[in-house]
Amino acid sequence: QAFTGSLELMEGRARFEELCIPLCIIPATVSNNVPGSDFSIGADTALNTITTTCDLIKQSAAGTKRRVFIIETMGGFCGYLATMAGLAAGADAAYIHEEHFSIRDLQVNVEHLTEKMKTTVKRGLVLRWNERCNENYTTDFIYNLYSEEGKGIFDCRKNVLGHMQQGGSPTPFDRNFGTKMGAKAVAWITGKIKECSRHGRIFANTADSACLLGMRKRSLVFQPITELQEQTDFEHRIPKEQWWLKLRPILKILAKYNIELDTSEKAHLEHVTRKVMLPESSI
Repeated sequence: QAFTGSLELMEGRARFEELCIPLCIIPATVSNNVPGSDFSIGADTALNTITTTCDLIKQSAAGTKRRVFIIETMGGFCGYLATMAGLAAGADAAYIHEEHFSIRDLQVNVEHLTEKMKTTVKRGLVLRWNERCNENYTTDFIYNLYSEEGKGIFDCRKNVLGHMQQGGSPTPFDRNFGTKMGAKAVAWITGKIKECSRHGRIFANTADSACLLGMRKRSLVFQPITELQEQTDFEHRIPKEQWWLKLRPILKILAKYNIELDTSEKAHLEHVTRKVMLPESSI
């Protein structure tokens, strides 16, 4: 909202001189969906909350064998929380908006969990991003599917985490990150005010007078918001390119799926395809 609001304020500069002031955006959202920044203030706290809750849910099943948990997280149209929480909590699957999935993918996951119940680890964890992930494959649909297909093999439970992901005390990372961002933003605004002051009035109408302060590869950089427009999917309110999507193949690897990595140019987003076992006669 701050990003789109700042763009509207910039457009209004031509009509209203009062809007010709320095603008600085600090990304602060649990969804981590702000263009121009790898991280947002609050995302780490929400991620820690989800991971801790997943650990508690798995611990509750310590005395119960053959149980699969379906957990719904937040995140808007951004699957950052579901993906990273899945990696941290050891999930068997994480369904997100950015990566299309079909009934066949759900079937493969059920087959994987069926085989997993034959091992010493007789429990499963599936993370599903919120209702915007897929309007048809809802949390209730996935829960009912897993419950039906797992009859006699495993039972299924679902848990919608809800707004608890937006509460709690900030993590040390978020506290320090917010302090650094705030200090750097104030220093930038102070400098811009001095730079744009003329005869006791402030007049800032250049592109670099409205910036977003974001973290790029461990560095805090100011980027004009006009340059970030082309990098933004305004319909879904997410960046067009997201760095964490490259980590999704690790989910399948850690969950010990029978897969192979496809690193060719024709590989789809996840870069993971299912192995096809050839009959011995054809080898």
